[in-house]
Amino acid sequence: MSKTPLLDTVVYPSDLRALDKAQLRQFADELRHELIHAVAESGGHFGAGLGVIELTTALHYVFNTPDDRIIWDVGHQAYPHKIITGRRDRIRSIRKGGGLSGFTRRSESKYDPFGAAHSSTSVSAGLGMAVGRDLLGKDNHVVAVIGDGAMSAGMAYEAINNAGHLGSRLLVILNDNDMSIAPATGALNRHLNDLAAKNSSEQTLFGKLGMKHVGPVDGHDVNALVDVLTKIRDGAAEPVLLHIRTEKGKGYAPAENSADKGHANTGFDVATGALKKSPSRAPSYTSVFAKALIAEAKADDKVVAITAAMPSGTGLDVFEKSFPDRTFDVGIAEQHAVTFAAGLATEGLKPFAVIYSTFLQRAYDQVVHDVAIQNLPVRFAMDRAGLVGADGATHAGSFDLAYLCCLPNFVVMAAADEVELMHMVATAAAHNSGPIALRYPRGEGVGGLTLPERGTPLAIGRGRIVREGREVAILSLGTRLQAALKAADQLLEKGISATVADARFAKPIDTDLIRRLVRTHGMLVTIEEGSTGGFGSQVLHFIANGGLLRPGLDIRTMTLPDLFQEHDNPDRQYETAGLAAADIVRVVQTHFAKRASDKHLSSPAE
Repeated sequence: MSKTPLLDTVVYPSDLRALDKAQLRQFADELRHELIHAVAESGGHFGAGLGVIELTTALHYVFNTPDDRIIWDVGHQAYPHKIITGRRDRIRSIRKGGGLSGFTRRSESKYDPFGAAHSSTSVSAGLGMAVGRDLLGKDNHVVAVIGDGAMSAGMAYEAINNAGHLGSRLLVILNDNDMSIAPATGALNRHLNDLAAKNSSEQTLFGKLGMKHVGPVDGHDVNALVDVLTKIRDGAAEPVLLHIRTEKGKGYAPAENSADKGHANTGFDVATGALKKSPSRAPSYTSVFAKALIAEAKADDKVVAITAAMPSGTGLDVFEKSFPDRTFDVGIAEQHAVTFAAGLATEGLKPFAVIYSTFLQRAYDQVVHDVAIQNLPVRFAMDRAGLVGADGATHAGSFDLAYLCCLPNFVVMAAADEVELMHMVATAAAHNSGPIALRYPRGEGVGGLTLPERGTPLAIGRGRIVREGREVAILSLGTRLQAALKAADQLLEKGISATVADARFAKPIDTDLIRRLVRTHGMLVTIEEGSTGGFGSQVLHFIANGGLLRPGLDIRTMTLPDLFQEHDNPDRQYETAGLAAADIVRVVQTHFAKRASDKHLSSPAE
């Protein structure tokens, strides 16, 4: 091997293409070493990138990027791509405030032709680029890299069906590692395993859909990949699907041996693979949800749970240990998950569709048409509500309050702490007269609370007073309650007495509570971890139409700002969003300062 690290000679893919083919094995090994040490320090997605080291090397060696387009389906696997496209010097900043995004991002690099943080989009985007190229008379290549887990989504098949019909030159690389975040599931996975076992691509599903099928090919043989990619590049102008077999976590034993193949972490010791962990102050909301759902399932054999390829992220891996026959992982297929849950509900079961808030967006028509209109009692448990830190805007649960509260028949809840979450899971299980949703954030709970063995159903549409005051009412929805209580303490030090209430329900809102707060306080502040159009809008609508407006009443709604927030530490994100305790204090003080000014101006001149 050369004494000079080859990786040090490569800043951009054009430098890589200057190497001899015989040097690529060494280069790939060095790239893998760099990825391991970078993520050990920074944390982040890991196993997917290790699995595509050789593919990344071969793609940038064979194709003339960035003129040739490479679309990575979900940016989890794009860290090696970032390292060799001019971003190695910033790779240890990944997912940190002001640093690189954990996903591909058009604004970050011309080598990222498409932003990808949700899965199963690459073939559609790639086909659009290929057809656009043809219409403009260009001659560049387009490559879409999609995993077998992402291939479980219907959108991928819609795109492949269209690609086979249009016939534009497009290369789709199916990166088959038998994994998404969890082990891949479904009939497609069995089909791919059969192809690998037989080493045959004859009469495949993809071939029948009009795409030339090549493979399976060893995805860790960099020279073999270069050969097959070169042949495809120089071949006929047609849609081609290249099936490669890889191993997630390849080349780093702790990742290879982990249950999720090293999907993501907060940093680790390279020698041992031991993860760096901060001391836990409280149970995570996800673990509390799993505990609550298990308690409900023990009491009622009609309770079932559905996840879309996220068993560990939603806590359903824990639920599944107790109820394997009542847990359904449908793959990366949120639309199917929702309508599947609707079908279960028609038969009298009590389905919990446990889907991240940001991923439920992908199934909105199903939520409306298949659940809400038919008033079916599907229970939606939305993890990762609000801002999510390092994953940034693509994974933030910013919009569920707005997109669910506008739907007839829905009940929408937001847990203020882990005990409230248990009560809301019990509420959802007991509610059988229509759809109901509960939202809760990523990360740890409040801590110091005694969790019940099982939650107690709440009265639908009823909030609670947490702290009594006189002058200002702060009506919180969700986990901003702790910021509201802290603000009330700070306001009291300034001589301002504040009532703090926990709304619990974004729909139906507690109209009796709101009437009381408006009539007995000069100012009402609502605060929520969601966009405009959510809880605060519901409150304003009721006050305006309910004849509750009066001279001297000041109402302020505090929501997430009207922008897509950058990734950062969650606490800093909420400070940036203007939803911290200090921001509540500022809003209230501004009101009192204005009132004092108005009073002074209206006083007779001396």
